[in-house]
Order: sequence, then structure tokens, then C-alpha cells
Amino acid sequence: MTSSSPDRTRTTSPSGPPPECPAHAGAGSTDGLARLFGPEAAADPMGMYERLRAEHGPVAPVLLDGDLPAWLVVGYREILEVAGTPGRFSRDSRTWRWFKEGKVPPDSPLLPMIAWQPVCLFLDGAERDRLRTAVTDSLSHFHHQGIRRHIIRFAHQLTDEFSERGKADLVAEYTEQLPMLVLTQLLGMPDEFGPRLVAASRDMVAGTETSVASNEFIVETLADLVRRKRKDLGQDIASWLIEHPSGLTDEEVWNHLRVILIAANETTVNLLKSTLRMVLTDPRCHASLAGGQMVLPDVVEHVLWTEPPLMTIPGRWAAVDTEIGGQKVEAGDMLLLGLAAGNHDPAARPDPSAPLYGNRGHLAFSSGPQECPGQNIGRAIADTGIDTLLARLPDARLSIPETDLRWVSGWMTRHLTSLPVTFTPGPRHFSASDDGAAGTVPGPGAPSDARDAAAPGSGPAADAPLPPVPPYPSAPPPRSRRSWWGSLRAWLRG
Repeated sequence: MTSSSPDRTRTTSPSGPPPECPAHAGAGSTDGLARLFGPEAAADPMGMYERLRAEHGPVAPVLLDGDLPAWLVVGYREILEVAGTPGRFSRDSRTWRWFKEGKVPPDSPLLPMIAWQPVCLFLDGAERDRLRTAVTDSLSHFHHQGIRRHIIRFAHQLTDEFSERGKADLVAEYTEQLPMLVLTQLLGMPDEFGPRLVAASRDMVAGTETSVASNEFIVETLADLVRRKRKDLGQDIASWLIEHPSGLTDEEVWNHLRVILIAANETTVNLLKSTLRMVLTDPRCHASLAGGQMVLPDVVEHVLWTEPPLMTIPGRWAAVDTEIGGQKVEAGDMLLLGLAAGNHDPAARPDPSAPLYGNRGHLAFSSGPQECPGQNIGRAIADTGIDTLLARLPDARLSIPETDLRWVSGWMTRHLTSLPVTFTPGPRHFSASDDGAAGTVPGPGAPSDARDAAAPGSGPAADAPLPPVPPYPSAPPPRSRRSWWGSLRAWLRG
């Protein structure tokens, strides 16, 4: 599943929506409705959500790409209601009226996220339960320590690429690389596939002219992985899905692997960016961490409240004529869940400055029967990835004014584009001859052949069977050093 680029050209519809659509019911004219692909959403999405709340209440009519109308749910309680009542609000996108009436063009940037697929995200009832159980059971096989071993290993390898320079862009060189490298290991793929899938995933999510080829590369890679795992099961998500009693077909297995790979990567990348930015720039966060009033997992939960990785998610269609948040919703209407807006709903969070340490009541991972089953893996990558990075770079500091940081917003996400830092140069963790360095991601300064190896459409998935998965090296013992918490306290006192 992918999201679209905010820069992608908007598809136009030959005519406005019919009179009975949610747009007309809510505002009388498409010209008066907020466009989730428009400039206001790109410049200030949170401001737009609050304007919609003030004008329409907890459920607001909006326009999607091609001026297709939908409902945006911005109320906390209403999001819980929609997510928790599948009898009224289905996950089956085939019921969307604009699909049925042929009004969604084949090049619509909505399609990668809402076109029906044989996965639990687009099903209801017993079939959804069958597939959802297989995914949940497979993800639950992992122990925290086993996941941490992969995170620490790749965190050190990535940091080695810039630790001796004394400066880095933690977005391009760290946060956009780490989650995919870890996820490929959990899925049962060889180290060398990590860099290629990082490049393909980012290209596909960006909605570039090569995004279709990138998606085909990911699908082909995962389909080939499933064929190999059928013959040689291992201790990984692919194998556990294959052997699950639910009896998934090969197509169902690789489709769910794709959902896990893309959705988990996108959300965890954004969570890493936002948490690192807060640790580096928020004086209250610095003070609370240094004074022991909170620990890094508390910071992660605070970020999940204030800057959820996905701001808005599609994926509910009214199964019957109903009412929600004072709005009359007709069968076949689409509803989008405004997770960021719901987290800031004054009805649920009257004092936005109140501490939220340990409070997991946020909507960052959705809610109800479709709540994200892999959320603890994302938390582990954020907690351990940042802890390992700051242990290596205890005096890391932003190298530009905080006001110069920039974001790019789309209809679902808000991306921090860079996080440049400086720090005292330090030694590599792995030597160049270490076996563990085999999975290191080619950096911006890598030779062209190393970067080409990471490009979509190259490598074993394109022209040869997958090589056997190499054995995992043990995590190297930690060097003698004080904790990064202690280093942070010393830096703050200085």
C-alpha cells in the first residue's frame, strides 16, 4: 500500500459531484469544500483540520483528487465509532459509489491506497478474521530481544557511514534507511535486499514516474520470496504466514508481506523523524530526559499523540445509510479517519499542554478491529534506533536554526525533509572487514556501482532466484562508555 506525492498533478473530473453526494449535502458547492490534495492541506494540514472542525463539527465534507467527495472524521469519539462498528462502516473499497459509477480514473493517485486487494485491510467478517489472525499470530512470534538485535546491528552500520565525518543528515542517512533494513530481516530476506527495497519503497511512496516499476520490483521480490519459503521455511514472518493454519494462498501471503513492508516502513520512518527532532530541539524534552522525569519510550508516545506518523487514513465505506457526528452519510460514501485531528480534539484532550507520559489512548495506530497489529515493532525500532544513535553521538545538535526545518505534506502524511546535525567525530563500530558490514546501506558518497545495486529493478529479484539467507552475526558487545542519558545531562549542564 502506498501514499501519493503532494506534488503529483491532480486528476480533474469532467463534472462536479451529483446533488446527493456528501459535498453538496454539507456545503452546497464543491467550491466551498476543502481539498485534501490542495494547497491549504499541503501548507498547513493541522490548521485546515481545525478550520473544518469549527465549520462542520466532528465530521466534515471534503474533496479528494479529481474532486471526488468524501467525509473526513476529525472527532476523537467519532473516529472510535467508525473504526469500531464494521457493520455500519465497511473496509471493502469495492462498495465505494465512485468506483461503481466509474468516476475514479485509472491514473488516480488514490488507487494505490484504496484499490481492493486480497488482504485483511479490505475485508470484513470471517474472511477478514482468517487473514488478520494469520498476520497477528505471525508478528507475535518475535521476541523483543530478537528484534533489538537486528535494530542495533543496522543502527551501528548506518551510523558508521557518517560517524567519522562529524556531521550528517539524519533523515536521508538514518531514519529513512533503518526501518526497511530491519523489516527485511523480519520478513526473512537476505541483507543485500535491504538497500534495494529502501530505494524502491521510497520511490513508490513518492509517486514518481518510476513508481510503477518500483512497485513491480517489490511485488516480484516478495512473490519470489514466498516461492522459496514454500520449499525452505525459516523463523520469519513469510514462513509463519505460509504455515499458518488459516491456509493462505501464495497471493495472500505476498500481498500481506507487501502491506507489512510498506505500511510499517512509512509509519516508522515518520515516527523516527519526529521523535529525533523533538529530542534535539525541544528544551522541555531535554530537561525531562536529563532529569529522569521521562524516558525515551515516553517521548515516543508523546510524539504519537502530537505528530502521528499517518495524519489521515482512508479505508471506511458506509455499508448502510447512517448518521455520524451530526452528518447524514449515505451507503457507498467514503470516510477518512483524521488521526492527527482526532488526537487534538478538545473534547478528548481539553488541555493540549498537559503531559501525556505513558498515555496510549492516542489514535496513531487507528483503533477497533483494524488497529495496527505491528505497532510494537514500530515502537521498538524507534526506541532502540534512537537510543543506539545517541549513544554513538551523545553531543549531536541541530546544525541549522529549528525554524529552517522543512516539511512536505500529502493527503496522508507530513514528512520532515531533513534533519542536519553536527557532533564530535567518533570511530566506526564495525571495521571494514567485519562480516556484519555486509548489509551496510550505500551512502550518498558511495561508488556508482554500489548505488546502482540499490536501484529498483536490479538484483536477484529481477533476474535470478533469491540467494540463501545468510546467518545473522551476533550483535557485537557494547564498548565501554557512559550511557547517552549521562552524556546528555553533561551536555545540558555545559
